[in-house]
Amino acid sequence: MKAFRNFPREILCLAAIWFLGGSSLTFRAAQAAAQNPEEKSTVKVQENTKQKQAAKAPAKLPAEIELLETRIRFETEGSSRKEVHAVVRINNELGVRQFGRLNFDFNRSFQQVEIPLVRITHTSGGTIDVLPSAITDQPNPAVVDAPAYQDVRVKSVRILGLEPGDSLEYRVITTTKDHPRAPDFWFEHSFDRSGVVRKEICVIDLPASLAPTVPHWGDNMPQPQGRAVMSSGVPTPEPSIQRQTVANEERVLYKYEVEDGSKTLTGDSNTDADLPWPDVQVGFMPPVGAPSWAWISHGLYAVFVPHNPLPAQVVELALKLIAGAGTDDQKTERIYDFVSQKIKTVDLPLGATGFHLRPTADVAASGYASQEDKIELFMAMAAAAKVYAGNPLLIGPSKQFHAFIPTPSAFVHILLQTDKRILDPSLEVAPFGMLPASYRGSEALNVGPMEEAHDGHSLVVTQVPKDLPFASSQKVRVDAAIDSKGTLSAKAQYAMRGDNELLLRVAFHSTPKGKWNEVAQLLALSDGFRGKVSSVTTSDPYETHSPFTVEYEIAQPKFVDWSKNPVRIPALLPLLGLPDPASKAAASSGAKPIDLGTPLDVQVSMTLHLPPGTSARVPTGTSVERDFATYTSQYSAKDSALTASRHLNFILREIPADRAADYNAFLQAVQNDESQTFGLEHLEATTVKPQKP
Repeated sequence: MKAFRNFPREILCLAAIWFLGGSSLTFRAAQAAAQNPEEKSTVKVQENTKQKQAAKAPAKLPAEIELLETRIRFETEGSSRKEVHAVVRINNELGVRQFGRLNFDFNRSFQQVEIPLVRITHTSGGTIDVLPSAITDQPNPAVVDAPAYQDVRVKSVRILGLEPGDSLEYRVITTTKDHPRAPDFWFEHSFDRSGVVRKEICVIDLPASLAPTVPHWGDNMPQPQGRAVMSSGVPTPEPSIQRQTVANEERVLYKYEVEDGSKTLTGDSNTDADLPWPDVQVGFMPPVGAPSWAWISHGLYAVFVPHNPLPAQVVELALKLIAGAGTDDQKTERIYDFVSQKIKTVDLPLGATGFHLRPTADVAASGYASQEDKIELFMAMAAAAKVYAGNPLLIGPSKQFHAFIPTPSAFVHILLQTDKRILDPSLEVAPFGMLPASYRGSEALNVGPMEEAHDGHSLVVTQVPKDLPFASSQKVRVDAAIDSKGTLSAKAQYAMRGDNELLLRVAFHSTPKGKWNEVAQLLALSDGFRGKVSSVTTSDPYETHSPFTVEYEIAQPKFVDWSKNPVRIPALLPLLGLPDPASKAAASSGAKPIDLGTPLDVQVSMTLHLPPGTSARVPTGTSVERDFATYTSQYSAKDSALTASRHLNFILREIPADRAADYNAFLQAVQNDESQTFGLEHLEATTVKPQKP
C-alpha cells in the first residue's frame, strides 16, 4: 500500500504516467516507423537543434498580467471598499480559456460587488466593452441545495470575443458594510512570485485616527490600542506613506509596489509551504486588551459558546441520542455520529459567513450546516446532555499558522477539542476521534473564554496530537488465476483501519456509485495492478466502528506469454508504502529524526491458481527485524497454486538521524524481496508435438 501522506496524489500521478507515458511511447514508435533510413540522421540533427532552441527560449505564458493593482480603504466603523484593477495580455488559446470567465466570491448579507469595467482591446486597436448583461449573480455552487447559505454568492462575467494577442482590462469593487465582526477588520496580501504579474501595486488607505503611530515592518513593536497595526515581511519593500485631507478628513495611504516579484521577491518564507506568511497584513487592534492571539481566541469564543436557555428541540434531540449510554465518552460519540453523519456538510471556506452562525435549532432541523455551524450544534447538544461541550480549535493551511498580526484570516479549518479527543464533525465519514494526517501535529488556536490563565500566547496556542485513536492496519487479500491463454483474473479484498481508510471512505462516499469503478481503478493502479476493474463493492462508509472494506475484480488479457520459457512474474501483491531512504546528510550532527510516519501494520497475501500442467519455482522468503519495524515474507507452491504473503509492521513513528544506515539497510532488504519473481513453465506450451509419418 502506498504511504498515506502522498496517497491521493500518487494515485492520480500514477494514472497520468501510465496512460500518458504509454501513449507517448506508442506515438514515438509510430514516428520512427514512418521515417526512411536515410532521413533519420537529418531528422535527428533537426530535432536536436529545435530542442536546443527550445531550451534557450523561455516558455510563453498563456497570459501575462501587465498590471495588478489592489486598493483597499477602511473606515472607523470597520466598513471597507476594495478595488482591483487588472490589465492582462492574452498570449494563446489557453490564456483565452483562463480568462474567458471571471468569478468573484462575496457574501451579500454584508458585501456588494460591482464590475464597472471589462474591456477588450484587440491587436488591431479596436475595443469592445463587455455589456452588463454578461454579468451574472448566482449562489456559490456549494450552497445550491442549502437555502440558509445562499447569501454566499459568486458574481461572474463571461467574456466573449477574446483572442490571442488581445488585452483585457477590468475593475472590480467589493464594498463591505456591517460585517458581523465589525468594528474589527483585517486584510492581507501576498505578491505574485510566479512571473505572471509584471507590476503589482497594493494600497492600504486608513483614517488618520486608525493609522499606526509606529508603523513596523516585520517586527513586534507594541502598538497603541484602538488603532490598526501593519506589518510586511522581508523582502517585501517598505511602503511609501502619503497623508491626504479629503472633505475635512485626514487619511494615511500606504503604497507597496513590486516589479516582477519572481525576480525581486526571492528568499522569502512565503514560498515555503510550511511557512505561508503574508507579504502585507493590516488589522484593527481592540481598544482594550492585548493585541494577541488571546484576543482572537476570546472574541470568537463568544460566537460558539452555548447560551442558556438551550432550544427545546436541541435538548430533546440530545437526550434522545444519549438514552442508554453508560459513560460520558459514549454520549459524546453518539452526538458526534449524529452531527457528522446526519447533518450534511456544506463545503464553504471558514469565515465565509463572517462567523455569523445560524440558530442551532434551525441547523438540526435543516439537516445541513457549514463547518462552523456543526461545531456550534455539537457544543449545544453536548451541553444539553451535560457532558463537556469542548472548545473549538482553529488550524491554518499548514502545520503551523503564521501571521504578523493575529487575525481570523490566518485559519482555514475548525476542529473541536473534547475532554478526551479532538473531533472534526465536518468529515461525515470519519471514525470517532480520527483526523486526517494533514491536521495531526498542527499548531492550533484554542478558542476559549477570557480567563487570566488563558491570556498568554503560549496558553491559547496548542498542538493537535499526532496519534490516531486506534492502531492502524491494512489487510489485502488477492485471489487470482491464470488460464491456458495467459489471461489473468483476480479478486482483491481490502480491509483498512487508519489514514488510508479515511481517504477511501471519503473517496467512495463523495463519488456516485456509477463511478466507483474509476476510483477502484486508480486504487488498483496505485498498488501496481494492471487490467480492467469491475464489480466494485464497499462496506457502508457511514459504518465507522469497523474497518472499511473494498472489493473489486480485475482482468488482464495476455498477462503472460506461455511461449516463453520460463515465464517470470512478480507476486501479485500491492506495493508496500515505504518512506524514502535517508540521505547521507541525515546522519550529520543536528539533523532531524527520520520520519517513518504513523505506525502501521500491513499484511498482504495472494493465492494464484495456475492452469493444469504448469510447474513453478518459488523465491525464498525473507525476515528482517529492527526495533522500529519488522518484515517477513513467505512463498510456496502446492497443487497448481502459488501462495505469497508479506507482513510489514512499522512500530515507531521516527528514529534518530544517526540510524540512517540501519534504516536504509532495512529498506533495501524489503525492496530486494519485493523484486523477487516466480518462475513458471507451462508444459502445453513447451511440449513438442510429434510429426505425422
